[in-house]
Amino acid sequence: MEIEHSHLSINGLNLHIAQIGKDELGTVVFLHGFPEIWYSWRHQMIAVAKAGYKAIAPDWRGYGLSDQPQDPENAAWEDLVSDMLGILDALSISKAFLVAKDFGAFPAYQFALIYPDRTCGVISIGIPFAPMRGSYDSLPEGFYIKRWREIGRAEADFGRFDAKRVVRTIYILFSKNEIPIAPEGKEIIDLADSSTPLPEWFTEEDLSTYASLYEKNGFTYPLQMPYRALGKQYDVPDPKIQVPVLLIQGEKDYVFKFPGIYEIIKEGIMQKYVPNLEITYMPEGNHFAQEQFPDQVNQLIIRFLKGHHVNA
Repeated sequence: MEIEHSHLSINGLNLHIAQIGKDELGTVVFLHGFPEIWYSWRHQMIAVAKAGYKAIAPDWRGYGLSDQPQDPENAAWEDLVSDMLGILDALSISKAFLVAKDFGAFPAYQFALIYPDRTCGVISIGIPFAPMRGSYDSLPEGFYIKRWREIGRAEADFGRFDAKRVVRTIYILFSKNEIPIAPEGKEIIDLADSSTPLPEWFTEEDLSTYASLYEKNGFTYPLQMPYRALGKQYDVPDPKIQVPVLLIQGEKDYVFKFPGIYEIIKEGIMQKYVPNLEITYMPEGNHFAQEQFPDQVNQLIIRFLKGHHVNA
């Protein structure tokens, strides 16, 4: 059983799709974040395929082997939701489970809100759902999202190095328990150098795979989506997710320290908008829990899939 690759023409772009397995029990769509591509779900795709599901992992538009939009500066969240719908339609999939992390969780939640009849359930790794907009005003100027939202600054920072060094540094920083913040006079990519060791679960071969795929499109669109598109999500009139949702929360994920995230998860705010919610905590889990602890995450995903039938 091997992962197969193809392209689909969706909304005027050729989107790269990785697939494995047969849909005996249903289909699972995996949605990556930054600085990831389909490859970040490699462990989970094989596991769910062996469990009887079809696994699909696209590269978002502008990422990996998918086409770059002609106007990346106009990146919009609704484009990602439309791409998801187009993929399901092109593959004649009436209903699917969505597994997402990082910014991929936003279109997954939006899709479940707008198309509940096409969604079996949502699994999010590290990103809770709440309709209110988050604020980063309390974080210092060197906070990485503030830096990357500044047009031209990240481009100049990243442009000093090749794609491999950029991805390496971001993986190292995002694997830590602390929010990446650069001191005055330094840029984000200066926070680690080539001598800083990779996380033990992330190999040089993994890094080379990511780097080779970022060499195709670079970082032009990824800086727009998600960073410069944050706060531009479109509103849904009744933001209550009716499908089952599993939140897998790594307690050493730096995002857990973002303003408001702890309260959304721990104080029941997410539960108000997601009545059928299950939360599982991974005490040592970081931002890349699905790569850090693949067996544990695979078990959690498959248990959720088995507990919620496609036609339920």
